[in-house]
Amino acid sequence: MAEITIFGFPHSTFVHIARLVLTHKEVPYTFEDLEPDMGSPKHLALHPFDRVPILRHGDFMLYETSAIVTYIEELFPTPALQPDTPQGRARMNQWISAVNSYYYPYMIYHVSHERNVFPELGIPSDEAVVAHALPKIEVGLQVAERQLSHGQGFLLGSEVTLADYYLMPSTHSFGRTPEGKTMYASFPVVQAWRERMEALPTVRSFRAAQPPRTSIEHARKWAVSHRPKY
Repeated sequence: MAEITIFGFPHSTFVHIARLVLTHKEVPYTFEDLEPDMGSPKHLALHPFDRVPILRHGDFMLYETSAIVTYIEELFPTPALQPDTPQGRARMNQWISAVNSYYYPYMIYHVSHERNVFPELGIPSDEAVVAHALPKIEVGLQVAERQLSHGQGFLLGSEVTLADYYLMPSTHSFGRTPEGKTMYASFPVVQAWRERMEALPTVRSFRAAQPPRTSIEHARKWAVSHRPKY
């Protein structure tokens, strides 16, 4: 079978999702760092909307994380990362959509970027951006706490699914911020789920294989141009 390549930025949340799914399924792949080329003709030829990840499988190219993980799931159906009922898959897709729409934008694009990314680039945090996001993150954590309080271990039951791998990278990065450390103390069930996720062999292997960031300066212009304003 043709080799799989994932193009992206080493610290991208959505790149992490694609890599976690490949790691879970023990599918060999190559990671190609696009951070030095972000916004360049090379990047835009792979993803016309200036984002990551991008998958290459032989001559087949694909962008958008949900399309990529669906393709991987169909190509490598075992071990399955989807529930086996229409209702279960619908709930999974509901969580995926919620991560895309509510968790990622506020946990990452707002708070994690302001607290972790911009200071690394020598850019002061915008407190208005952080303040706007925190009430919305609290709602998201309340929803996750209720769901995980069913006591089955993961978002949709006793087995990890794509829903868990979608949510985990956003909650991990948010947990590295002062606000995340403070807020998680009020959500013990979410915190227990985070610890459970980090203990999975998939996540341990993924962390061990995490490539270093090599092009911080290339990220500055892109980060500022995509920064929320309030």
